[in-house]
Amino acid sequence: MVSAVFHSPLAASAEGPAIKTEAAPADTTRAAAQKSVQTAASKPSTPGFDWRGLLLQVVPPLCGIALLVGIWALVSVGTGASIPGPLETWKQAVVLFSDPFYSKGPNDQGVGWNVLFSLERVALGFGLAAAVGIPAGFMIGRFEFLSRMFNPLISLLRPVSPLAWLPIGLLVFKGANPAAIWTIFICSIWPMIINTAVGVQRVPQDYMNVARVLNLSEWKIVTKILFPSVLPYMLTGVRLAVGTAWLVIVAAEMLTGGVGIGFWVWDEWNNLNVKNIIIAIFVIGIVGLLLEYALIKLATAFTFEEVKS
Repeated sequence: MVSAVFHSPLAASAEGPAIKTEAAPADTTRAAAQKSVQTAASKPSTPGFDWRGLLLQVVPPLCGIALLVGIWALVSVGTGASIPGPLETWKQAVVLFSDPFYSKGPNDQGVGWNVLFSLERVALGFGLAAAVGIPAGFMIGRFEFLSRMFNPLISLLRPVSPLAWLPIGLLVFKGANPAAIWTIFICSIWPMIINTAVGVQRVPQDYMNVARVLNLSEWKIVTKILFPSVLPYMLTGVRLAVGTAWLVIVAAEMLTGGVGIGFWVWDEWNNLNVKNIIIAIFVIGIVGLLLEYALIKLATAFTFEEVKS
């Protein structure tokens, strides 16, 4: 009776293949399903065109421009057309930009020449300010004695209106063009000094401790540690400075005369040509926007984080 409980080896071997044969279809089906899922997941999805993103980028600026043109048209109607409307100004702009680089004498040149002369003054004044302001910012931020020495002077001189320096420039340089460049210099230097100094002071102290342990020279500390860390702050100061410089040059040229977009605006006002004044406003804004955009791209190229306007 006890021996009947055990199965013989032959019976077990005979039943084994039958069990595997019955389980094989289920395993094959499961493996095929997993393979199809993996194949579907491995195929890259082809997203459609992002119409919503395009609308979010295009529609809001168009609405803002339409709002500006609408308000402009209402103001023109409300003032009895003493301020030209958008259509009349557009027609005048087409005529004006058909020949922007004409020259009929030193005081009668196209709008293109006026913009180029203003950009030249901005480039000279801004370049001199960068050559002086950025190294000065490094030194003020690096040495506490210089920081305590110059901070009161910067706090005293920075709030002064840039145009208040124009008579000093006329007195010293005896000429309108160098006086305008001096005004650009004095108004552009402060943002670069302050931002560069703040960037140097915010360098982590651990970096300086490592430099002290390695006994690095001052030149290597500046080039290998300070400059990469301070670069984002420095570029922010450059952006602020060039925006201020482009704002100031218009007012400086109104007072000093000569060729330039500011003098062109003042000359058109003396001729009571309001259409050209409105065109000049748009030209000044577009040039400032292009300068800002170029510096944002420059800052993005040299920093790890995305720079926003």
